[in-house]
Amino acid sequence: MEFWPEFIASSWGREFVAGGIGGMAGVVSGHPLDTLRISLQQPPAPSPAAAATARRPVSAVGLLRSILATEGPAALYRGMGAPLASVAFQNAMVFQVYAIFSRAFDSKSMNEPPSYRSVALSGVGTGALQSLILSPVELVKIKLQLHMTGNRGGRIGPISVAKEIVKKEGMKGIYRGLWITVLRDAPSHGVYFWTYEYAREQLHPGCRKTCQESLGTMLVAGGLAGVASWICCYPLDVVKSRLQAQSKPQTGQPPPKYLGIVDCIRTSVREEGVAVLFRGMGTAVARAFVVNGAIFSAYELALRSLVGNSRGLAMEET
Repeated sequence: MEFWPEFIASSWGREFVAGGIGGMAGVVSGHPLDTLRISLQQPPAPSPAAAATARRPVSAVGLLRSILATEGPAALYRGMGAPLASVAFQNAMVFQVYAIFSRAFDSKSMNEPPSYRSVALSGVGTGALQSLILSPVELVKIKLQLHMTGNRGGRIGPISVAKEIVKKEGMKGIYRGLWITVLRDAPSHGVYFWTYEYAREQLHPGCRKTCQESLGTMLVAGGLAGVASWICCYPLDVVKSRLQAQSKPQTGQPPPKYLGIVDCIRTSVREEGVAVLFRGMGTAVARAFVVNGAIFSAYELALRSLVGNSRGLAMEET
């Protein structure tokens, strides 16, 4: 029972817990829009016959209406179990690793906020490391969101999907899309954290030192950070979604449509035009503003609450 007070009393413990709370807030607030984004990013049906039976609305609003009419609101939250559990841990690690990196890359006093250069470099390093956790999670989530778990009846959960992938493709299969995830997340996290720190300082001058900004500042700065990071990496996200939506062909089956990152870009642009790399970006940007506003607000509020609680525990011990 003594572990928890000691854990919260440490700065890295507070960063970890606050990051986890922020991650859960982001998943709950943004999963419906993420389901629409994944569906919009997928290629059209491969044949006229399939297209006739699987015609998909081309707009986010049309797709939303179609899902609500045919499957109900619960369908928008399909696949949320995997990220809800794992993104809490992943986000906790992201904020903890970012805090460590931002101090390692900066020579300023602990009482001074890190420089913007350190913020960007720390974000790049954090994004690369967190891909090791995020890539398998997003693979399972995409499979669930696209109903690509086979033709078996009944409900299929994230654990069942993960087991099925490992059974058919081994551990290598569960990490399909890892390198494109690293290429997407390393630079985008540098933009992400830099934009948040810059935006909050512009909206509330001096708040990086005083931490006295309002909830509105947290929401807007977090939302802008999410939008900026998605805009800079969105074409790579389209490629990643298409690669991870594929399954390894069994013996006797034709090879997958996309043979790698470069082939996916070439094939997609040749068949659907350059605009395909930006399909669904409006939904992604809207989701990014909502989700990251929630993440940073929940993180900042939780962190400040934990700091206050740790001080109270320290006073009680003395």
